Amino acid sequence: MAKRLTDRQRLALKLDSLTDSEVQEVLDYISIMESMRRARSLAVAWDDDLLTHLANERENRRARQAFEWEAARRRAERRAASVFAPHP
Repeated sequence: MAKRLTDRQRLALKLDSLTDSEVQEVLDYISIMESMRRARSLAVAWDDDLLTHLANERENRRARQAFEWEAARRRAERRAASVFAPHP
């Protein structure tokens, strides 16, 4: 049974057939891909820091607390309504 080439092996074979200027273009493309990868990872880290900072702001903490109180009030109203609701 013949072994199949991996993508990396196929890429190496194709690189061997390219001219020097074509190899330079491939290297430029790889450089762009790497810089985009770095930019994405930095953006994710920055977004996480920003979200953490915003979540800890006093207004947001108060809004979360008010939302939790309102949710608890609604649950209590539903429980009370189900306890005191007429049963057929």
